[in-house]
Amino acid sequence: MKSVGQSIRKIDGMAIATGKPVYTQDLATPNALVVKILRSPHAFAKINSIDISRAEKMEGVECILTFKDVPAGRFTLAGQSYPEPSPYDRLILDEMVRYVGDEVAIVAAVDEKTALQALKRIKVDYEVLKPVLDFEQALGHSTVVHPEEDLSCNFNIGLQKEKNVASSFTEEVGDVEEEFKRCDVVVEGVYYPQAQSHAMMETYRAYTYLDHTGRLVVVSSTQIPFHIRRQLARALQIPASKIRVMKPRIGGGFGGKQTGAVEVFTAIVTLKTGKPAIITYDRKETFSCTTSRHAMRLKVKLGADREGLIRAIDMQVLSDTGAYGEHAATVLSCVGHYTLPLYNKTRAVRITGNAVYTNKMPAGAFRGYGATQGTFALESTVNSLAEQLGLDPTEVRLKNISKEGETFLTGQGVLLGSTSLDRCIEKGKELIGWQDKFPSREIGQNKVRAVGMAVTMQGSGIANIGTASIEIRLNDDGNFTLLTGATDMGTGCDTILSQMAAEILEVPMENIIVSAGDTDTSPFDPGSYASSTTYVAGTATIKAATELKKKILEQGAKFLGVSLEDAEMNGLAVRSVSGEQEISLAKLAELTILGAGKLQLVGYATHGSEVSPPPYVAGFAEVEVDQETGKVELIDYVAVVDCGTVINPNLARMQAEGGIAQGIGMALYEEVRYDELGKMATNSFMQYKIPCRKDIGKVRIAFEESFEPTGPFGAKSIGEVVANTPSPAIVHAVYNAVGVKINHLPITSEKVFLGMQKS
Repeated sequence: MKSVGQSIRKIDGMAIATGKPVYTQDLATPNALVVKILRSPHAFAKINSIDISRAEKMEGVECILTFKDVPAGRFTLAGQSYPEPSPYDRLILDEMVRYVGDEVAIVAAVDEKTALQALKRIKVDYEVLKPVLDFEQALGHSTVVHPEEDLSCNFNIGLQKEKNVASSFTEEVGDVEEEFKRCDVVVEGVYYPQAQSHAMMETYRAYTYLDHTGRLVVVSSTQIPFHIRRQLARALQIPASKIRVMKPRIGGGFGGKQTGAVEVFTAIVTLKTGKPAIITYDRKETFSCTTSRHAMRLKVKLGADREGLIRAIDMQVLSDTGAYGEHAATVLSCVGHYTLPLYNKTRAVRITGNAVYTNKMPAGAFRGYGATQGTFALESTVNSLAEQLGLDPTEVRLKNISKEGETFLTGQGVLLGSTSLDRCIEKGKELIGWQDKFPSREIGQNKVRAVGMAVTMQGSGIANIGTASIEIRLNDDGNFTLLTGATDMGTGCDTILSQMAAEILEVPMENIIVSAGDTDTSPFDPGSYASSTTYVAGTATIKAATELKKKILEQGAKFLGVSLEDAEMNGLAVRSVSGEQEISLAKLAELTILGAGKLQLVGYATHGSEVSPPPYVAGFAEVEVDQETGKVELIDYVAVVDCGTVINPNLARMQAEGGIAQGIGMALYEEVRYDELGKMATNSFMQYKIPCRKDIGKVRIAFEESFEPTGPFGAKSIGEVVANTPSPAIVHAVYNAVGVKINHLPITSEKVFLGMQKS
C-alpha cells in the first residue's frame, strides 16, 4: 500500500511546530466582551441573596447574570450520543452551589481587568450547608447533594438521588458464589485509583458571536462540536438550527473537552447583549472548575484452579462522580466492559457498582474511561493470584486470555475477531528481559531493581451506538475535499483519514484537503472519544472514497468512450486498461462540474458498527527502589500494542508514548486532592505534579499487528488503551522489589518507606 501503513508526517505537523494553526483565541475579535465567572467559596450552600448593584455601575461592565436571569431547564454537559445516559442535573446558574468553584454569577465586561474588578464588587449571602466530601460515606449520607425535584434521566441508570447515587450498575453471568466454592485458590484486594487532572496544554475557552442572520456562532476548543450544539439548544432553550459550532485547532483534550465546560457562558452573554464574547479559563479554573478522572474504590475477588485457570471474578465498584453526574453511568459500566472479557476461561463473573454524588468538582471523561481504574484493580489482583499459585504472572495470563474466534461470558456470543495479545506478552517479556530480571535483583548501595507487568484491553467505538459520516468531493480543479466532523485534537486523525482516502482513490495525499469540525458544513460525527475515529470514521472514509472512485471511473469511462470494466485509476487520471486513452482528473472534473456533466461527483457514507473490537496492550515496567528512602525510579517501560493494522506507525507510536506517559503520571505522581473544607489543594502545577521527560525513563513501544475483519484495512483503536497498564505494572514491580504493595495510588516514597517498616 502506498499511503496506509506508512509513517507519513502529520499534515499539520510543521504548521503546529511553527505556530501557524489557528486556535480559538486567535479567532476572537478585539472587541469581544471578556467573560468571567464568580465562583462559590463553599462546598455546599444555598444562595440567599446576590447584590450586583455596585458591580453593575462600573464603567465597562456590559452584563451581569445570576440564577434569576437565565433559563431554568436542567441539562447535562456530558458530550454523549443522544439520548444522553448522564442525568440532567445542571442549570446554567443555580441557587444551590455544590462544590468550591461552582458558578454563582456571570460577568461580561469590555476587558479582563474590569471584569475581575466587577467580580469583587458582587456581594453574596450564603446559607452554608454540610458537604459530603468522602465518597465512601456518600451513600445514604444525611446530606443530599441533589434535593431538587426536577432532576431527570432519559432512561433508567439506577439514579437514587435521595441516597446520593447518580448511577448504579450490575452485570452477572453464572453463579459467582457457587463457583468460588469450587476454586482451589481465592484472592481478594481493595484498590483506590485516584482522581487525575487532564493537564492539557490549552485550557478551556470559547468565543461566541451572532452572524448576519442572527444565528449564534460558537468557536470552541472542544472534542464534540455536534454535542455542544445540542447542549446549548437545551440549556438556552433555543432551536439547534439557530446555533453553529466550529472547532479550530485544539491544544489537547484527553477526554476533558468531551464536557461542555465553558460554551454556555459566552453563549448566553452574546444572546443577552448581541455582542461577541470570549471566555478563557486560567490554569486554576481548568484544574478546579471543570472535570477530572473518577476516583474509585474497587474490591476485586478472583478464584482459580491449581493450574492457574481463572474461574470466577467479582468486582464491586464505588465511583466518585462529584457534584454532577457527567459520564457517571458510562464510566462506571466501562469498568466491567473493558476488564471482564480479558480472561475468558471464567465460568462466572459479576460486577456491581454505584457512582455517588459528592460536594467536589465533577468527574468526567478521561482517557481510558473506566478501563484504567478497572485494569489497575483487576491486574493487581491477577498478579497476587500468580504469586499465590507460585506461577509466573506472564504464564497465568497466557493461560487465561481470550483467543481469536472465541467468545467470553459478557460478550453475548460475539466472536473475538482479532487479537495478538499472546504475541504482545511474549514480545514484551523479550524486550524487558523478563527471564533474567523477574522478580528482582540487588544492585548494591541498598537499591533493588525489579520488573512487573499487566495487560489491558479497550474498545473501538461504541457498538450499535457510535456512528460517523464522511463526504469526499471531487473539486473543479481535480483535487479532493474530505469533509468530516471528527475532531483532531493533536491525535493526527486528519492525517489518518487522508491516508485512507488516498489509498482508496489512488491519489497522492497532498491532493486531499481536509475540512473538519463545523456543524454547518461537516457531516455528523459524535466527536473524538470512545476510541472511535480510526475505526468508525475510518470505515466511513473507505466507504465514501469507494463510492466516489466508482463514480469517477463511470464518468471517466463515459468521456473516454469505453466500458466501465475497461477504465482504471492511474494517478491523477482515468485511463483505459490498454493505456491508449487517458483523461486527467482535472479535465474530468472540469467537464463534469463546469461543462456538459452538470454534476459534482461526491462520495458519502455513514458507518456504525455492531461490534467494538478490542485493542490490547501488554505493559512491562522495570523500577529501581531505594530501600533506605522508598524512592521509586522508573528505569524502563515496554508496551507492546495490538491495534490491528497500524495505519501510520509514527502517529501510532506518538499515541502510545503519550498514553504511557499519562499512565506513569497516574502511577507515580498525579493526584487531585482537597482540604477538609472541600477546596482543591492541587489547583496549579506548583501543587500538581505531572511527569517531565526526566521522570519517564526509557519508554519503548512495539507493535504486534493483528487483522480486524470489521476495521478499516484491518485497524482497531489505540488512543485510550495505552494509558491503562502503567499503574498495575509499576505497582507490581515495586512489590517485587521490596514486598510493599501499593493499592492506593499514586505510589510515593512515603508509602513505600512506611510499608517497608511494617513488613
